[in-house]
Amino acid sequence: MDPVLQYFDDDQLAKTLDIELLEYTPGTARCRMVISNKHLNGMHKVHGASIFALADFAFAVAANAHGTVAVAINADISFVKGVDLGATLIADAAEQTRNPKIATYAITITDDAGDIVALFTGMVYRKKNLITEYIKQG
Repeated sequence: MDPVLQYFDDDQLAKTLDIELLEYTPGTARCRMVISNKHLNGMHKVHGASIFALADFAFAVAANAHGTVAVAINADISFVKGVDLGATLIADAAEQTRNPKIATYAITITDDAGDIVALFTGMVYRKKNLITEYIKQG
């Protein structure tokens, strides 16, 4: 199995929130989340934490898809449109800068209509460890 897919197969929060990895390349990722009741807040709109989790997962995949461990050291999100039950959200992550220690990413979250729902930026510290060191065996 692909080591990136194996590495993220054990992400329990992504599983709980039904976040699906659609595609990735080193430095990019596309993920999807179909909104159900578990994603809603008290106003019956999508909880900001659900949107953040979707963006953060796409961010993590893009950053770690180079094969070395990358850990977040900063993240910021702006919510620009409310989302209702039944919507499908897509998070597209793209690497903006990368050097041996630090990399930055921009993630755009859109809805079914292609409207921007949120804008996320993140920065990672790039460790020397390979992601394969953290894959569960068996």
